[in-house]
Amino acid sequence: MKQEIETIQTDALAAIDAAGDEKSLDDARVAFLGKKGRLTVASAGMKDLSKEDKPVVGQLLNVARQAITSAIETKQTALADEADKKSVQGIDLTLPARSLPVGALHPITQVKDSAIQTLRRMGFALAEGPEIEDEFHCFDALNTPEDHPARNEKDTFYFDSGKLLRTHTSSVQIRTMEKATPPVRIIAPGSAYRRDEIDATHLSVFNQLEGLYVDTDVKLGDLKGTLEFFLRSMFGDDTEVRFRPHFFPFTEPSFEIDIKLHAKGQEPKWIEIAGCGMVDPAVFESLCETRGDDVFSPDKVTGFAFGMGIDRLAMIKWGIKDIRLLIENDVRFLKQFA
Repeated sequence: MKQEIETIQTDALAAIDAAGDEKSLDDARVAFLGKKGRLTVASAGMKDLSKEDKPVVGQLLNVARQAITSAIETKQTALADEADKKSVQGIDLTLPARSLPVGALHPITQVKDSAIQTLRRMGFALAEGPEIEDEFHCFDALNTPEDHPARNEKDTFYFDSGKLLRTHTSSVQIRTMEKATPPVRIIAPGSAYRRDEIDATHLSVFNQLEGLYVDTDVKLGDLKGTLEFFLRSMFGDDTEVRFRPHFFPFTEPSFEIDIKLHAKGQEPKWIEIAGCGMVDPAVFESLCETRGDDVFSPDKVTGFAFGMGIDRLAMIKWGIKDIRLLIENDVRFLKQFA
């Protein structure tokens, strides 16, 4: 049997060496190491050997198996190297490679990231909430009366279930305060949905960024300073900012914010960019009823909130006159911001 093992090893190594491709090499492996291979069959004869011969023959079988396996691996490597050489025959490897196009972030993403980074440096944390909302979080908790135009089906996307696509990310502020305790300082970037006629300045789906700060002694000056710093960080230190009195159901007093736009070849003009105000005490009172405590009692805390369209920030930053350009995915347009 010792002679048989040596013969099998010799024949196997010769067959492996003669293999000219992967298929013939695999045939050799099966012929010697497969379930019915010569070495496997020889191993089955171990049961008929004496106790004295079994250790010796067993060692010979292991040596033969290792030698054959090693030869197969070496041959596989050699065949792969040969195939690689054939694959590049006739190709000049010194030629320069074709340049690959380099992608870039969408202008809305660029503006959103910049806005988030600026507000994060000011201590605001990121918060998020569902885009499919209920009327309570989207309207009732924000002191929006039942006859408010925003609650009409002509302005808001409703489902048959009574739920709706959120019209603003202000609902994230309510959901955050339902679980958190003051101080709360968050920003909520995300999509909002309204039944607007699509034109140069309106889309039915847009990107919004809202912020909220609630603590024991938040003043209007804190709101003004925060937004002036933010807008000048976004558009330059010389940016002129003004606050105009306005009305929002969930803030009192409320303001709209304008910045003076300096477009090349045009006279400077004021353009609306955001809405803001001090959180209405009615919002805090409703929140206390929902929570069942007085942590957010208007006698204990004050706060401010603000909201702006990220799409509008991008339009102002780069002088884009038609908001539809931001969703048409025309590479000729988008590569300007790469």
